[in-house]
Amino acid sequence: QLQLVESGGGLVHPGGSLRLSCVVSGFTLDDYAIGWFRQAPGKEREGVSCISSSGGSTNYADSVKGRFTISRDNAKNTVYLQMNSLEPEDTAVYYCAALHTSQAMCVISLMDYWGQGTQVTVSS
Repeated sequence: QLQLVESGGGLVHPGGSLRLSCVVSGFTLDDYAIGWFRQAPGKEREGVSCISSSGGSTNYADSVKGRFTISRDNAKNTVYLQMNSLEPEDTAVYYCAALHTSQAMCVISLMDYWGQGTQVTVSS
């Protein structure tokens, strides 16, 4: 059964950090680019970051550049999103998704598989 499971969300103060994990099962992570997306209440889902199948290429939304870092450990079937200097505007449900391609091209409408999401709340 193909599955992506996110974890690591929670409540954090502004300026704090969280590390999200996305554990995949049922398919070979090596063949997939993985993206992190988020959806805030009342807003559309948006791309946050994407990493190629090898991990050699990454990209980020302008709003998170310099604060978030995506990485992957294919041996552990896990992709991470390290989030630093969190801001209230980062509050959202964060999803990971997989696309069967080697390139770091994560487009919402093209992703093959999605996780259920993990809530991140940044508040004082």
